[in-house]
Amino acid sequence: MTDEAFSAVYAVAHSTLQDAMDVAYLTGQRPADVLKVKRADIRDDHIHIVQNKTGKHLRIAVEGELKAVIERIIARPRKMTGANLLQNDDGTPVSPFELRSRFDKARKLAGVSFQFRDIRAKAASDTGDLSHSQNLLGHQSRNMTEHYVRSRIGERVRPVR
Repeated sequence: MTDEAFSAVYAVAHSTLQDAMDVAYLTGQRPADVLKVKRADIRDDHIHIVQNKTGKHLRIAVEGELKAVIERIIARPRKMTGANLLQNDDGTPVSPFELRSRFDKARKLAGVSFQFRDIRAKAASDTGDLSHSQNLLGHQSRNMTEHYVRSRIGERVRPVR
């Protein structure tokens, strides 16, 4: 996924999808882990996450752009305020079905083809630091992080001559 493709989807996305894309990109987390973040998980200037797939515990610093995104999400007026960070206007949590439906619609409108989960690989390659990416994604091995980066930007090879 290119920066242009990401931006194209973001530009036509529902506000809750924009929120989810921002949180997914800035934290490098899987869609299910992004959707389950509760406001109470944000404490001591960190988002505390237990990854569904691995059970890995992460504390992601709430600073810079992530801090601004979280403040924007929390400040958005809603009829009712639910416990989840990502929620609809009525305070209900954004469901996996709603995320998928909104993403598919935005992707079609933007005329691009990538999956929401590709945002995780984009985050890994955009840090510019494999060690940082490994920690952010919660990978046990550097090889897995290298796989994420290579699958997104390609293996660097030299010509024959």
